[in-house]
Amino acid sequence: MSNNTYIVVFPSLFAENKISLLMRNIKKIMKNHNERFTKISRDGKLILIDANDPVLASSTIGLLFGIKKIIIAKQTNNNFKNIINEITKVGSSLLLKGEKFYVNVEGIPNGYMVKDVELTATSTIIEKNKKVNATPGTKEKHDKLLFTYITKSNAYVSIFNDKGLGGAVNNSQNEKIICGVFDEFSAITCLEAIKQGFEVKIIIFYIKHSKLVNILKILHKILPRTLQIKTKIEFYKISNLDDNLLVKNFIITDILSKIAISEKISCISLNISPLFFPSKIIKELKSRVFNAGLIPIIPLSGIDSGIFDNAKEIGLEKYIPKIEKLLQTKIPSNKKIKIQNKDVDDVLKNKKTIAVKSDSNMIHTILDSLE
Repeated sequence: MSNNTYIVVFPSLFAENKISLLMRNIKKIMKNHNERFTKISRDGKLILIDANDPVLASSTIGLLFGIKKIIIAKQTNNNFKNIINEITKVGSSLLLKGEKFYVNVEGIPNGYMVKDVELTATSTIIEKNKKVNATPGTKEKHDKLLFTYITKSNAYVSIFNDKGLGGAVNNSQNEKIICGVFDEFSAITCLEAIKQGFEVKIIIFYIKHSKLVNILKILHKILPRTLQIKTKIEFYKISNLDDNLLVKNFIITDILSKIAISEKISCISLNISPLFFPSKIIKELKSRVFNAGLIPIIPLSGIDSGIFDNAKEIGLEKYIPKIEKLLQTKIPSNKKIKIQNKDVDDVLKNKKTIAVKSDSNMIHTILDSLE
């Protein structure tokens, strides 16, 4: 896009030492979604994308982890007067009658303070917009946020801004992990593994065809965040799976371990959390994975109410009540779980692999293939 308008990506704290990888991921996801761009460059820690359609492109980039914030902004020289003029111009074009606005400036100005820019721009906007009766708001209460970031050479005056998903850069661990998805909680666990920089191999488990639809809807939310436009996913029907949460976890952990060994994947994601699983159970599950020569990873090891933020991040708000109910489940620490090798082998015989493309027809394609 011309006229010095860019998509500006702010890396998360955990991505600041992986900016080159984040740039490669941006190029890849834009290519996957057929979003055209002229170039991707840097201004300090900021990543600039000159895209043909900034609105659609910023939405696509927002699927990635490792991003704190994304804005569509006008670039101007970081001269004090230029910045005030651009903020006033952008602010005047965005404000509607009677709206409250808040000018927020961050970065590293040279020869002046960010507070000077905020105060001067606020006064100028009030003066220039008397007809629409625009008034200054506060950080906590405003209708329009007028955000500007200043670098050593430029300033970026935001036209539109959005929060990123945070976390580590996709695939920054250089390690593949196998995730079993069979309910809402296991889906959030898988999402957190992606957020921590692992490349995930997703395995789907289901008992009944009717319950599979819900899992596929969740899968449809997760897949676009894996940087893969098309991937092969294994499906396993477990007809004799006990509905008990512990039994599920033990048998699925054993199945995942066998799959991981056969595919030479060293890490297993455990669908547990110390916040509501007894330490004795966690120790036993980890031991089973260690004994198989693999590494157990607990993506939700330290997360508390943040699990609900994770659910909202990928549009799973309607599943939060189910996750809350699960977190309130009483899990006995003294219950002995015995899994027969035959049970595991029987499930492995039911494998069906489907090449899944993350598009609007995904769910129907999978259901047709499984039938």
